[in-house]
Amino acid sequence: MDTVEKIVEDFASDIAMSPFSSGTRLRDMIRAIRACKTAAEERAVVRRECAAIRTAISENEPELRHRNMAKLMFIHMLGYPTHFAQMECLKLIAAAGYPEKRVGYLGLMLLLDERQEVLMLVTNSLKQDLNHPNQFIVGLALCALGNICSAEMARDLSPEVERLMRSREVNTKKKAALCSIRIVRKVPDLAENFMALAASLLKEKHHGVLISAIQLCTELCKASKDALEYLRKNCIEGLVRILRDVSNSSYAPEYDVSGIADPFLHIRVLKLMRILGQGDADCSEYMNDILAQVATKTESNKNAGNAILYECVQTIMGIEATSGLRVLAINILGRFLSNRDNNIRYVALNMLMRAIAVDVLAVQRHRTTILECVKDADASIRKRALELVFLLVNDTNVEPLTKELIDYLSIADPDFKGDLTAKICSIVEKFSQEKLWYLDQMIKVLSLAGNHVKDDVCHALIVVLSNASELQGYSVRSLYKALQAYGKQGSLVRVAVWCIGEYGEMLVNNVGMLDGEEPVTVTESGAVDAVEIALNCHSADATTGAMCLVALLKLSSRFPSTSERVKQIVARNKENVVLELQQRSIEFSSIIQRHQSIRSSLLERMPVLDEASYLVKRATATQATISADKLAPTVAPGGLKLPNGVAKPTSAPLADLLDLSSDGAPASTTTSTTTSNGFLQDLLGIGGVSTATTGVPSIASTDILMDLLSIGSSPSQNGTPGQESKPVHAVPEAIDLLGSLSSTTSVSETKPTHLVSQDMDLLDGLSSSTSVSGLEKTVHPSITAFQSATLKITFDFKRQPGNPRETTIHATFTNLTSSTYTDFIFQAAVPKFIQLKLDPASGNTVPANGNGSVTQGLNVTNNQQGQKPLAMRIRMSYKVNGEDRLEQGQVSNFPSGL
Repeated sequence: MDTVEKIVEDFASDIAMSPFSSGTRLRDMIRAIRACKTAAEERAVVRRECAAIRTAISENEPELRHRNMAKLMFIHMLGYPTHFAQMECLKLIAAAGYPEKRVGYLGLMLLLDERQEVLMLVTNSLKQDLNHPNQFIVGLALCALGNICSAEMARDLSPEVERLMRSREVNTKKKAALCSIRIVRKVPDLAENFMALAASLLKEKHHGVLISAIQLCTELCKASKDALEYLRKNCIEGLVRILRDVSNSSYAPEYDVSGIADPFLHIRVLKLMRILGQGDADCSEYMNDILAQVATKTESNKNAGNAILYECVQTIMGIEATSGLRVLAINILGRFLSNRDNNIRYVALNMLMRAIAVDVLAVQRHRTTILECVKDADASIRKRALELVFLLVNDTNVEPLTKELIDYLSIADPDFKGDLTAKICSIVEKFSQEKLWYLDQMIKVLSLAGNHVKDDVCHALIVVLSNASELQGYSVRSLYKALQAYGKQGSLVRVAVWCIGEYGEMLVNNVGMLDGEEPVTVTESGAVDAVEIALNCHSADATTGAMCLVALLKLSSRFPSTSERVKQIVARNKENVVLELQQRSIEFSSIIQRHQSIRSSLLERMPVLDEASYLVKRATATQATISADKLAPTVAPGGLKLPNGVAKPTSAPLADLLDLSSDGAPASTTTSTTTSNGFLQDLLGIGGVSTATTGVPSIASTDILMDLLSIGSSPSQNGTPGQESKPVHAVPEAIDLLGSLSSTTSVSETKPTHLVSQDMDLLDGLSSSTSVSGLEKTVHPSITAFQSATLKITFDFKRQPGNPRETTIHATFTNLTSSTYTDFIFQAAVPKFIQLKLDPASGNTVPANGNGSVTQGLNVTNNQQGQKPLAMRIRMSYKVNGEDRLEQGQVSNFPSGL
């Protein structure tokens, strides 16, 4: 007997310890899975358990079906496939007992969705359960239908749901209302069937039914305009009554949250009121009193109360409320800004940004609190408060607000300085009423956060300076003092050295002193010192270094006594690693040393920049950039098609730059052999355009670095067929890029010198009376690039003599029809050996009947000029009476030589 009992006990313990039999309980399987130390062990456990469940399914063991389904749901939540047991859900749903149905419906909602075809088989079971006398089984069916019903199921079962909404059971009515929400979403046409039922449920006393009914009413308003109008007429009074009862109700433990009676019902009612009152003055007037009561009586020292207040504010701002009620709502948001909770302050700032459009004066009263939020430790609150301050700025408060922001700029976090600086610059540019105040604020910003100021802001400041002749002396003195104190701010340095170079004599002589301004004692040598220090500190920045060299060159002309010192400073950069600074140093040294006669005319003060046209161009470029981001043009095989005003990026691969024959065979039959040596000479403008000589072999032995420094040689390009070309050695000095023009030779007649035995200077022989601006451009005859029955395009050409590959094209677009073209966009594509840059168009509307035109500039660089002609594909898109039109064509009749 003892032996039999021992065998039974061992068998029972084996079953309990083995997690792989179909009879394993759910908790044992979970314990076995959690005991796994690796993912492989877990997969093995799940795999063997699934195999045991498959065996149980195949053997049709009904007593273990609900246990297996529970385990499958846990396995499904772990992420393993369980599709093989979908039919088990249907079998459990069809069972008679409540426990089996509960597991079956739970598995149905978890393992299946409305896209599964097997779901069609459950419709009949759902219909039977919706008519079941047991309210708990009815609740299971309603819960499942509300979670997974498809449009077909909604149409089939909506009559049963409507009937259940009239049930006496509170839980059944609540679940039927929630199920109706799913039905209305799936089939909006059924909304009219639920309008009267939803309105009747608002008279219930049970909070669960009320919340469900209010959610159903909200969904009905979104689904149907007829339902919206119906609920406006029949539900406003009921909603006001519900909100009043809930606000005035005493403590109820089942609905209380931190002493607030049912905040969830509060919020749902307020949301529905906002939908019903939006755009309807009568409904809004009926709500005003109860909204004022909720806004004044709700406690604001608890999170639940703050949630109700925030929803109340949103409702007040969303309906046609009175001005006094709106002021009350904005004052609530003002109190939110003083709350310690960051989330409450953030949502208050968001709401105030929307409230500005409704009542800006009420928001202005909280300006001080909003400014304090700009200085908050939380980055998201700082950024949102800054955007709100920007919206609050107007002509009357711009000066105090700007002062507050600039004062904070000195102590702001480095990560926040970029956004803060951009907003301050935008405010100053937009609202400045006088140039003196504008200059003062911009100099302060440059001094405190110059490294965060964008280039376009500096350019705008320089344009203003060039136009304010009466403030140029004051500006250069202020910038000089700022440069002495804040010499590490890059944008400040660039603007300051530009002003010192242009108006250095005003700085030294204290020209244009304003009332109350203290004079500054600066010598000629002191002005040069300031620029030299800036050059040494910012030599790594090519732009700043180049501007410093230009300023020094101009000071050498303004102050002749400093000419020798400037020459030494410039000469020190002849070996600079930055090629731009190296080239400028060589050229500027030549001007100082060898061209004294023309230096004064060459370094005259820059002409006054047209401020109006610059602002228009800047706005057009910004708009074009935004349009380009939205259009996101694709790269075509022949080039880039870009909208108006977007420059084509010159990011061609290095192989394309160094391989002139990479785009196919040359246009002529003459063999062209170009070495990297010759191409670098071509880039630097030293020597001929190319080494296109029949039979000349490629010379690759010359060191490229020597060629860059002009110490090597270039192959002879005057050879004849059959004659071997030998390199020319011994160029004793660096070739000067500013050489070889005689006094009687025009630029257009100048021919390149190929054999160089002495220094070459392009400015040699120019008399002192010769103006640099007198060099004329090469002009080619205009062509008709495109013409159809609706549109004509004309190209005019101008070419700079210093760069024969670069051509400026002026395109004119003329409308030949009687309808005006709007949203006009010109796009162009070119082969890979051509670089294209489009300037902003003069407009996007082409007048009808040729009464005016639109113009646009194109800058074209032919990298194989002389070998391949220009070629271009063009496309024009526009609208005629709102209808999109598109025309395209190919331009191949360019003048020869381009």
